[in-house]
Amino acid sequence: MKALVLAGGRGTRLRPITHTSAKQLVPVANKPVLFYGIESLRDAGITEIGVVVADPAEMLKPDSRTGQMIPVMVNSQAEIRAALGDGSKFGVRVTYIVQEAPLGLAHAVKIAEEFVAGDPFVMYLGDNLIKDGIVPFVKEFEREKPDAQILLAHVPNPGDFGVAELDGEHVVRLEEKPANPKSDLALVGVYLFGPPVFDAVRAIQPSRRGELEITDAIQYLITSGKRVRSHVITGWWKDTGKVEDMLEANRIVLAGLAPKIEGTVDAATRIEGALQLGAGSSIERSHIRGPVVIGAGVVIRDAYVGPYTSIADGACIDHAELEHSIVLERSRLEHVSQRIESSLIGREAVVTSSGLRPRAHRMMIGDSSRVELA
Repeated sequence: MKALVLAGGRGTRLRPITHTSAKQLVPVANKPVLFYGIESLRDAGITEIGVVVADPAEMLKPDSRTGQMIPVMVNSQAEIRAALGDGSKFGVRVTYIVQEAPLGLAHAVKIAEEFVAGDPFVMYLGDNLIKDGIVPFVKEFEREKPDAQILLAHVPNPGDFGVAELDGEHVVRLEEKPANPKSDLALVGVYLFGPPVFDAVRAIQPSRRGELEITDAIQYLITSGKRVRSHVITGWWKDTGKVEDMLEANRIVLAGLAPKIEGTVDAATRIEGALQLGAGSSIERSHIRGPVVIGAGVVIRDAYVGPYTSIADGACIDHAELEHSIVLERSRLEHVSQRIESSLIGREAVVTSSGLRPRAHRMMIGDSSRVELA
């Protein structure tokens, strides 16, 4: 069995973070979301993995000197290639498949036919997290040998997902983001297919969104009399396409954190709960309430870091309070008078206060940003 990992999405719901970084590489508990999927596939015994990546895209960004909007190329493909390499560090072999435009999940399947070469395969969306992995689902598929098998989860907002109607374990109908959902069973971002899916993706037409929808391809299999099974998962699953879902995934992963301290902690610091502290990091005169994971080369000084927070390599938290947040590489939070919570702070960002009077907020905000001020 092979695998197809989709890592070509633009990540519009995570802008401005994804203006400069692939959404699949935004970290949960200081590890890129994409890595969790690759490791789940490897643990299921799948070592031949095709990774679908996007062509570089042009977008507008403000010039750092003039503030004027200028065109730049965003190359998430290069970033993903650099992160995964040939796959050997994960114990897998990676083949890259370039999708020229975001034309839908079924289009990604269509262009991967040569790579799959007639084998059954798992399609895994690269920004999804399934905490308990996919081993039982792969074994079930290999044992039952259906033409397709989908994973489903009960959700409170089914209209935001592809939704399935079931007759027992067999799928009878699928609908993409329905206005009036017939069930609360959403498609999880993991699908298992046999070779008939390629006939399906060639037969369907683009949807109103201009995409080849995977729900339409699976519905084609059902209508054609093919056997499509389902498995309703009971463990947690997250589509990390939105900030609140990233933070919730971070919280759930950190809940099982094992303490490990490689850096230095001074005698004036109080630590409660689980803490992972990377090599070369230091904590001085601070209060840490775990679970908290802190990367390498981080400075925490005269600060409070609260539960369910991850801080990436090279960051600095100085005279600031932070909890339930994700801080990316080399960012600085310095002399911030109010606590920061439930936030995603991008790479090399600076959050600080000014001593100037009268007191006022000063900021440079990227496209699609959201700022809440008390």
